[in-house]
Amino acid sequence: MVLKAELHCHIEGAALPALVESQAEKYGADVSAFIHDGAYHWHDFSSFLAAYDAAANLFRSEEDYAALAETYLTGLASEGAVYSEFFTSPDHAERAGLSPQAYTEGLGEGIARAKAKTGIEGRIIVTGVRHFGPAAVEKAARFAATCGHPLVTGFGMAGDERSGHPRDFVRAFDIAREAGLGISVHAGEFGGADSVEAALDHFAPARIGHGVRAVEKPDLVRRIAEEGVVLEVCPVSNVVLGVFPDFAHHPFPQLYAAGCRLSLNSDDPPHFHTSIGREYAVASAHFGLDETALTAVTRTALEAAFVDEETRRALLLRLAEAEAAPAVAG
Repeated sequence: MVLKAELHCHIEGAALPALVESQAEKYGADVSAFIHDGAYHWHDFSSFLAAYDAAANLFRSEEDYAALAETYLTGLASEGAVYSEFFTSPDHAERAGLSPQAYTEGLGEGIARAKAKTGIEGRIIVTGVRHFGPAAVEKAARFAATCGHPLVTGFGMAGDERSGHPRDFVRAFDIAREAGLGISVHAGEFGGADSVEAALDHFAPARIGHGVRAVEKPDLVRRIAEEGVVLEVCPVSNVVLGVFPDFAHHPFPQLYAAGCRLSLNSDDPPHFHTSIGREYAVASAHFGLDETALTAVTRTALEAAFVDEETRRALLLRLAEAEAAPAVAG
């Protein structure tokens, strides 16, 4: 099994339907409008967001979030993942009646439980929601910078890429960068290549969430490759949400051939009927990546991970040992 690493997953969006149904029973809620036959059901982006928010609203305590993180990471480990970063949203926590600090503590507990059970490493990227406006994003950045949780190692921005001008959010990213946090930002999914270019110009991120529509501007693709910016690519999500019509039209192969640094990720996995294992399988079946190339994708993710260097070295050693194991055995 190829070892895997994931850099792009929204923790509320990773809640398995069975777990959400359990939470619904706990809180006396009805989820039949968007979960039936053990799966999420929605028909367009708006209904997806409604299902996402309704499920997220059923996580209301530290223990709820600990269970969510533990379940997600344990599932990842079962598919060969050794590392995960997930996006958190203090705005979702507050809407559910939980303080951002308590929310983060709960998720950190879940990460610790999963590591104790499986050995998987996990880290937290706090995100601001772009369409909530610059003040909300800056508030999230200040929380990320000051919360003091050892597993909070990055800051990012999600939400509608077409909302607001990038210059309006620069201060938030400056706050996070000054605190030593890694920087990632969503761009180039529903926003076109210009959104990726604007993100690079204004935020100087180490990574771009999605970024795939950069393929629309060859000069931008060259810039991404030259600057070594890592793209957090989510192929199944891109196809399910209609960013590209099918895998044959997905630009992963072109970006890869152009020398861009790419990782594979599941985004909101149960909503898109995917997992980190399926993303790697798609890359093998549709993009022509063999085991050596898939291992190189994992190595890219670990090299780009927002972790301390001791942890990074240990993860890369684990990957190297796994890669060498078949040769030794044979």
